[in-house]
Order: sequence, then structure tokens, then C-alpha cells
Amino acid sequence: MELDTLAANMGVGYDCKGSISVPIYQTATFQHPALNESTGFDYSRSGNPTRLVLEKGIAALENGNIGLAYPSGMSAITNVFMFLGYNSHLIMTEDIYGGTYRLLNEILNQYHIEATYVDTTNLQEITNAIQEDTAAIFIESPTNPLLKVCDLKAIAQIAHQNNILLIVDNTFLTPYLQNPLQLGADIVIHSASKYLGGHNDLIAGLVAVKDQEIGDKLYFWQNSTGSILSPHESWLLLRGIKTLGIRMEKQQQNAVSLARWLQNHPQVTRVYYPGLPDNPGYLLNLKQARGYGAMISFEVRTPELIPRFLEHIELISFAESLGGIETLVTFPYTQTHGDINEETRNSLGINNRLLRLSIGIEDQKDLIQDMEVALS
Repeated sequence: MELDTLAANMGVGYDCKGSISVPIYQTATFQHPALNESTGFDYSRSGNPTRLVLEKGIAALENGNIGLAYPSGMSAITNVFMFLGYNSHLIMTEDIYGGTYRLLNEILNQYHIEATYVDTTNLQEITNAIQEDTAAIFIESPTNPLLKVCDLKAIAQIAHQNNILLIVDNTFLTPYLQNPLQLGADIVIHSASKYLGGHNDLIAGLVAVKDQEIGDKLYFWQNSTGSILSPHESWLLLRGIKTLGIRMEKQQQNAVSLARWLQNHPQVTRVYYPGLPDNPGYLLNLKQARGYGAMISFEVRTPELIPRFLEHIELISFAESLGGIETLVTFPYTQTHGDINEETRNSLGINNRLLRLSIGIEDQKDLIQDMEVALS
């Protein structure tokens, strides 16, 4: 069954009364039929029917066996990292989301979970970073915010040759465009607040796992720590996922046009978008994904253009987050990646001339006109 069909019909027929929309099972606990008997649900921390439909749905979309729903993308990442255990070493994408960087460097390091940051587009750097206690390689592809494309199949081979897990944050491309589990990843993570939800109205995280044993252990951690998504937000997320395909198609179509337009603008010195043929990751992305997504980063000529651009945009919103139907612009230098030290930010190219766009579903002519005024 095709992904569009799976997404649109997620939960249809689940309810015994024939409800097309999955009911919101807003309950903390469930009645037992008799002593030592259960309906399959006992307490909503351990399992809730609305959340279960969502969890089964993300597993199906990612071609996994187990799905788990969390109250945020960061709680999903935290749960996965804690599952790896005390004294674990991780190899991380170097231009990773600042919140993940903060989690590792300021919180989990207290539990002896340490990280080495490398350019995960360079396979030799990954191999060189492997230590005796390396438990996992964690990558974003495309990366945030520079949109580098990593060779998922090759990295999976390196990981498994060294008995290491490969964890992929698939937030930017979603299962509609990329399926890391099919390319060899062991765990896929989503900030579901983004494209999967699609409407900037909820915070959630999702995990999909291929191996049953790993999935069971992650469920044990989730249940034990109580890191669960509520029934109402599970329902909102299910509703969002049903239109994932048509949203992604429109957003990507807009992004391709806007990236080409930005390339030709005199105030723009560089455009980061894997859908441009001159992007270093263009051919690799063609091989392992079905599209390029709708995230664009670009550099302007001088730092002074940044506040002027942000002051003069009207249609585009200056706001953090991404993936919703509205186009947003972010200044990674002080926002999403502000927790990374200045020297590291600059060395990576996350400088004070860089802006990141999350392209929405508006008419591309209106978006171009808005940016033309702001850049003039």
C-alpha cells in the first residue's frame, strides 16, 4: 500500500462503532472485565487507544515494527539516549540542532553520556571517531541548518560492522520522502511538531524502530519514565499526518522555486538546498530519497541585512520551528543554534549572515514578492 493511502486511512475502522476519525480516549484508566483480565488497556501511561493508532501508524509509514509517541521531539531523543545507557559514547552530526547539542553537553554528560561531533558526510571522519564505548551514530539528513546530505546506507554499514546503532532524525524529509530504516538505520526519530503535525498547533515526538527487541526496550523506558503523548495531541497528530503527502508536495514545489530565485538575487551569496543541481548532496539525495524537502538556508551579503530583512517581511513570519503550512524564517545564529559556542558556530558556517526558511503552502509568487521587498 502506498504511503499516501496509509496516511489518509490511519485509524479508519479502529473504532468498533465505525468512526472514521479515531475517537479521543481521554481517560487515565480502564475498567477490568474481571480479576486477572484486561481489555488490552489498563492505564494510559502504559497504553492508550488513540496513541496506539498513532504509534502503529508511524511504524507503518517508516516500515518499522514498533512506534512510540512522546510529548516532544526532545523527549523522544532523551529517551533514546538514556536507553543507550551509562558511559555511552555517541558520534553526532556536527551541525546538529542546538537543543540536541544542549541536551548532550549540559545534561546527559552528567550521566557519562558523551558525544563526538563530526562531519557525517565524511565517512572517514565517522570511522575515525569510533571508540570502544561507542553505542550509536546519530545523524540528521539533511542536517540542520546547512542541509548537508549524509549517505545513510554507507553509514549503516559502518555502524553495523562495529556493532553500533544508527539513529536518524528524519524530521526534515519525513517518511513521505525518505525511509531511513529501509536504508539500514535502527531507530528513526521525528520532531512530530513539524511536518507530521503540519499546522504549528502541537508539540510531539515520534520514534520508529525496526528491531522488536530494541523497540520493546524503548517502550520499557518510555513507560517507566512516563514520557507519553496525550490522547488529544495524539489525535491532532493523526489528523495532521493524513494530509502529509499533499502538504509536502506543495511545500517542496514552492521550495524549489524559491531556492532558484534566491540563487539569482544580488543580496544573496549562498543558498543551501539539496534540490539544487549544484548542491554537493544533490545526487546522493536523489539516490536515497524521493524528494528534497522544503527547508532552505541562505546567506546574505552583510550581517546588517539580517535585521532589515526580518523587520520588512510581512507574509513570512519570523518564528522558530518549521514544517507547518505557514512559511517561517529563523536566524539560527542566535535562535536554534544559540547554545553552540560562537567559535564552533562560525567554523561550521552557522554565521551571522545565515537565515533558514521553512517553506509553507502559500502561493510562491506572494512569497517571492515578500522576500523581494525585504531584501531590497
